[in-house]
Amino acid sequence: MLQRIKLRNTLLVGAVTVLASCGGQKEVKMGSYAYDAQFLKENGIEYTELVSADGNSKVMIIPAWQGRVMTTSASGDEGDSYGWINYRFIREGKISPQFNPVGGEERFWLGPEGGPFSLYFKQGQEQVYDNWVVPTVLDTEAFTIKSQDKSSIHFAKATRLTNASGTVFDMNIDRTVSLMNADEVAVDFDIQLSPDMKLVAYKSDNKITNTGLNAWTKEGGLVSVWMLSMFNPTPTTTVFIPYKEDTEGIIVNDEYFGKIPSDRLIKENGIIYFKIDGKYRSKLGLPASRATNLCGSYDSSKGVLTILWCSLPDAPSAYVNGQWGPQEDPFAGDVINSYNDGPVEDGSIMGPFYEIETSSPGAELAAGASLVHTQKVVHIQGEDRQLAPIVQKLFGADLNVIKSKFQ
Repeated sequence: MLQRIKLRNTLLVGAVTVLASCGGQKEVKMGSYAYDAQFLKENGIEYTELVSADGNSKVMIIPAWQGRVMTTSASGDEGDSYGWINYRFIREGKISPQFNPVGGEERFWLGPEGGPFSLYFKQGQEQVYDNWVVPTVLDTEAFTIKSQDKSSIHFAKATRLTNASGTVFDMNIDRTVSLMNADEVAVDFDIQLSPDMKLVAYKSDNKITNTGLNAWTKEGGLVSVWMLSMFNPTPTTTVFIPYKEDTEGIIVNDEYFGKIPSDRLIKENGIIYFKIDGKYRSKLGLPASRATNLCGSYDSSKGVLTILWCSLPDAPSAYVNGQWGPQEDPFAGDVINSYNDGPVEDGSIMGPFYEIETSSPGAELAAGASLVHTQKVVHIQGEDRQLAPIVQKLFGADLNVIKSKFQ
């Protein structure tokens, strides 16, 4: 998530706004998948969908926005829309040369954001907001659809990027998003799912290939695959992240935007709890020594459990450092991050939204070699009694503790 945002307050209010459908016969509730689909159509945004055989699991993908997953539903058009969408920005229809924050449940970026090897600042520039620019390949350039069927879609993109130290990276990007059914989720995560649960899940395989003549090395800087997932915050949402207790070093970096208050961040018994309400701008990160391949969130008011899994390397690896400005160690970065949106100094806010982010190691690649970072996103909506065993099995956490931690 970028270090500073200067945008006006959103113009949309009220979670129960209704909108007439195209046929004029049906009302579409704001917050539903149908509302978001209709909104994008009315604003000229083309999308494609991965849909389960029963029509309940839907994954909306926009090729023009780097093949990002814009949102999903676990119960068809009428179901809750899980991804955060920046209605105000999209409605204005303007293109920013700096960054176009349209939102989206899973977007493909590359790291690092800051430091001597940043991809978002030019060589010699002070790393402040006014000089920060998202590379166009991650912002305004479309990814090409190479193949597609009902359950998966494959994108590709060739690009050249130059980091803040002047190193040039020629690369191919391959991104494949695949719908996962309940049986696949149950097997992959070794959990029990009942038929009356609502579920939508997908996997993305994100590959970068060095198409240049020279190897990518630490001396010139490395790049990483950086996946960012934006969701809708509520007063009853908590992000929870397991961490390794049997290792040394800091548990969590909680000073991205100033230290997170203790009533918003709790670390105990191998679990980090992070308050998600969209009212206090804060970000945390887990270093490689502490991170596992899982993080999650739970909205107790809607009974929505979100599970995010990412691939980890077999051997200790260098992770790029995204902090802006001078760095003591450009390869002391985080594996998993979470961000809670909130007002900046002038009272403006882009969202609110919250993010869960995962990163690959820095790609030390010979010419022609590739790195793949895989992420799985699962939304399960059900009763506490159904979800509690899943949370205990995967995270070693108590759902009742998660629910009550900040309530």
